[in-house]
Amino acid sequence: VTLIEKDRMGGDCLNTGCVPSKALIRSAKFLHDSRRSQALGFRKAAVDFDFADVMARVQRVVDTVAPHDSVERYSDLGVECISGEAWIESPYSVAVNGRTLTTRAIVLATGAAPLVPPIDGLDTIDYLTSDNVWALRELPGRLVVLGGGPIGCELAQCFARFGSRVTLVEMGERLLPNEDPDAGGCMHDQFLAEGIEIRTGHRAVAVRVVDGETQLICEHASSEIALPFDKVLIAVGRKANVTGFGLEELGVPLTGRNTIEVNDYLQTRFPNIYACGDAIAPYQFTHVAGHEGWYAGVNALFAGLKKFKADYSVIPWCTFTDPEVAHVGLNETEARTRGVDYEVSTFDLADSDRAIAEEAAQGFVKVLTVPGKDKILGATIVGEHAGEWIVEYVSAMRHGLGLKKLMRTIHIYPTLAEANKMAAGQWQRAHAPDKLLPWVERYHAWRRT
Repeated sequence: VTLIEKDRMGGDCLNTGCVPSKALIRSAKFLHDSRRSQALGFRKAAVDFDFADVMARVQRVVDTVAPHDSVERYSDLGVECISGEAWIESPYSVAVNGRTLTTRAIVLATGAAPLVPPIDGLDTIDYLTSDNVWALRELPGRLVVLGGGPIGCELAQCFARFGSRVTLVEMGERLLPNEDPDAGGCMHDQFLAEGIEIRTGHRAVAVRVVDGETQLICEHASSEIALPFDKVLIAVGRKANVTGFGLEELGVPLTGRNTIEVNDYLQTRFPNIYACGDAIAPYQFTHVAGHEGWYAGVNALFAGLKKFKADYSVIPWCTFTDPEVAHVGLNETEARTRGVDYEVSTFDLADSDRAIAEEAAQGFVKVLTVPGKDKILGATIVGEHAGEWIVEYVSAMRHGLGLKKLMRTIHIYPTLAEANKMAAGQWQRAHAPDKLLPWVERYHAWRRT
């Protein structure tokens, strides 16, 4: 096996995505908790910090995790690692650094890059993306975040907690448009409470400098809105890396989303060329890329004997805001769009003993089931560490366990995950055996006599 990487090992997740963002989120949460010390029984708590020190810690975390994705690790596993830009010369040969490697199979795992929309004047300023925001060492006084999806929401909340005056601009009508509407509404309320200015229904059209002040010009309700800023962060999505390594010349087709077209076995037009991860979408998550990587690798090795279809039946994800928003399967919007009938069982974390003790009673568990049955169609959790305890629903859906079995499973008290059992209990109460209960009542009345 030969692994060719033109930039840094570990790619986006290690260097500019999952790892640094979670490190920044953790520091921001500590600062936020210190400011609400009275809610935890302390009269006063003060934190003195320099933003440059926080960003230095973020880099330290990246450096600590880096050996997991290092050349040394993969070399020890028997992989030849080459630093350079690859070019696919033919379905069976790849050129790199003046060498030509011949091969039976090629796996494309070229990832994605921040999508930068065509905004007039944007190219005249030093705008931020999820790629270069980590180079900041000075906190922006006024930060405009363009995009109300996961990346935009996570970073907007972080910078607001550090003290930036943050304005979050979203072209759609609500935050986190791919999540349950109640989840987006919950985050909307949380952001307002933390002082973030939210501008939904605003479309960014230009960047202008007026009297020495840089402004983002947005269209909203047939009006033009000017939002002044010191820095602007573009977080409107990611585009697949599909050019610059020979796909066009080889004639490998792309999808309408400009991603690499693959079949159920992750094969491109050429059966021995596979693709996985952000380059094929539609799920641009590290854990999905790893999942697809397994199928691509195994199929590349054993396609002559047996092939495996990539399994997308149960895909979870999480937005690491505070509170977190975790999701698996269908939410209400998706169910209605697809014409899927469903029932809803909801448990409010305001009734969770552990959430109350943690001063984290904001959020809910919402489960969609087949009408009249306990089969789980999907679940959304908004709450502290929701990404950890959504796993119970992921496992249940993956292995065909319904809410009845979830309810009969002992959960540790008091934990946040106990809310999963409470949501199952809500389903059970809604499906009480009404015809049987009067007979049970008569039975116990007879016993008392």
